Amino acid sequence: MSETGTLLDPTPRTHSWETPIGHPLTAEDFAGWVRDRLATADAAIAALLAVQGPRTIDNTLRLYDIAIEQLNLAGSQAGVLNSVAADKAVRDQAQEAAQQVAMVGTALGLNRDVYEALSAVNLTPASPATRRLVERTLLGYRLSGVDKDEATRAHLAQLHETTTRLSLEFGRNIQEGAKSVLVEDAGELDGLPEDYLARHTPNCDGHYLLTTDQPDMQPVMTFARSQALRERMFIAYNTRAFPANVQVLLDLLYTRQAIATLLGFRSWADLATADQMMGSAANVRTFIAKLEEASRIGAEREVEMVLAFARTHQPELENINAASRAYWYEQFRRDRFAFDSQSVRPYFPYAQVEQGVLDTAARLFKIEFRRSSVIAWHPAVSVFDVYEANQHVGRFYLDMHPRDGKDKWFSAAPVVSGVRGRYLPEAALICNFPGGDPGDPGLMQYSDVVTYFHEFGHLMHAILGGRTEWAGLSGFATEGDFIEVPSQMLEEFFRDIPLLQSFARHYQTGEVLPAELIRKMKLAGAFGRADWMRSQLYYTTLSLDLHDQDPHALDLDRITRRLYESLQPWQWVEGNRMYASFGHLTGYSSNYYTYAFDKVIALDFFAQFDPDNLLDGHAGKKYRETVLAQGGSRSGRQMVQDFLGRDEDFGPFSDWLNEEFADGALA
Repeated sequence: MSETGTLLDPTPRTHSWETPIGHPLTAEDFAGWVRDRLATADAAIAALLAVQGPRTIDNTLRLYDIAIEQLNLAGSQAGVLNSVAADKAVRDQAQEAAQQVAMVGTALGLNRDVYEALSAVNLTPASPATRRLVERTLLGYRLSGVDKDEATRAHLAQLHETTTRLSLEFGRNIQEGAKSVLVEDAGELDGLPEDYLARHTPNCDGHYLLTTDQPDMQPVMTFARSQALRERMFIAYNTRAFPANVQVLLDLLYTRQAIATLLGFRSWADLATADQMMGSAANVRTFIAKLEEASRIGAEREVEMVLAFARTHQPELENINAASRAYWYEQFRRDRFAFDSQSVRPYFPYAQVEQGVLDTAARLFKIEFRRSSVIAWHPAVSVFDVYEANQHVGRFYLDMHPRDGKDKWFSAAPVVSGVRGRYLPEAALICNFPGGDPGDPGLMQYSDVVTYFHEFGHLMHAILGGRTEWAGLSGFATEGDFIEVPSQMLEEFFRDIPLLQSFARHYQTGEVLPAELIRKMKLAGAFGRADWMRSQLYYTTLSLDLHDQDPHALDLDRITRRLYESLQPWQWVEGNRMYASFGHLTGYSSNYYTYAFDKVIALDFFAQFDPDNLLDGHAGKKYRETVLAQGGSRSGRQMVQDFLGRDEDFGPFSDWLNEEFADGALA
């Protein structure tokens, strides 16, 4: 068989953790697996460059896509193992591999011979998806600086290597920077749920040790009556990677700006938006201004109401600080809506929520999930195969509870980029929900359940969009500022009473979550949306401003506090260094606006579903076909128009933002 023919055969060892039974994955094993993937990618590019005669889709684009496929495979699994591997040596090797893969990708993106070969491909017989792949690829080459001289390209490669190293270091410092909060007086635990208290027993000194992991942190911020405890937890959580990440972040900002300058852009923010739906940093600022106007009055009303309520309990209170915002919102909701968010936690044990999310997605997208016995990277991981009409179409992994050394956030990650006829799509959820220990039901707050729906929306995008012809268009391979649409759209299904009652049952009695309690939960949940949007504006503006001005003039503490006080009504807490653990600064860089922008699109999408037949109506089929199944085969703008028949409307978002005042509940 020719070398090209060999390259067209998928690798026999798709998963890096596939080792002989009883032999755990070692750093050396993983390094070897990555080397094999990179060697296959190198061979594909060598074969591409060796082509004589006219450039065709088969002899050039196909080989290029095989290289991308292998780089995706190595990079995805390096990213996963960097986040989840139990063995620190494997995590360290995965981090090194992620940087190595990124370096190879950067070199490929600056390879002028490959660029010229792709530019010469005859696209006369090409499908629209193939044309889009080539257009997006060539745009990426131009934005990487392929047209620069050799010395400049070498400098750009060095700068990109630096950004990759710094980004990985920034994330690792957050991942391994978990802190603990000591509670010497048991009275500080007043207000916390009974199951929380049952999980935390005093040590030999009679003290309690709480961690900054989400299952420990979030209930403290929401329920603990002790302001002192809330403030200690707030500072611990927001200094997890401080001071380690201060210089790392500054160096990252310096390097990104240097790349933008070399490429002729005013700022990194302009470069980072050049190939996005938004188009420019100026357009982001216009969008931010629109959000600011839409949320201002509602947020002012919410804050006034919560502060007035808090003063009935503490007449001397001048303001509520950032560490107490969640607590006082919870207390207000209990009073105004007769809703205590602890009251629904017994109806949301982890196992039932998982099954409810699976059942919802299976019915909505007309697919089936079957638990698999295949081995994953850790015994705690559940594996599911996805079937459609008895045809195996994908696989996903659920790594859902905290453990030492594991990433502490909530995310979806590709594992294998699906390519029609070559690889089935695979993806993973890496989360930190309650539960996972024997005897612990893992009672979840309703916001946790919304997060589960959100992340599963990403998962479905990766799986259902992973049957494209090209690896470069598979799954998440759409514009970065469209990627949060599927996740935020699926969140909205949580609000449906019959859907919730299909799985929300009391973990001890089996009682179905009462409809009246759901109604109260929805009313209470709607309260605070405008203030939540102000928080999103803060994160969005911070991520943009850090990347849209001279980084050498930045004072991270000053800009973080100044923006906070200009956009947030809650009193600043001294010692807050949230920027050091703001993980989205590496992934989204300047483009955190994605969440708010995609919320507008997602709510307009959800408005097309029949509220009386959410899961079985026509909208689900159309949404799957015109959005999810496309992967990156069409632009985000085209997918919006295909599903809606028009561009997105701001109306559903505005209605959602002001829903709390619309029905007279807060008149």
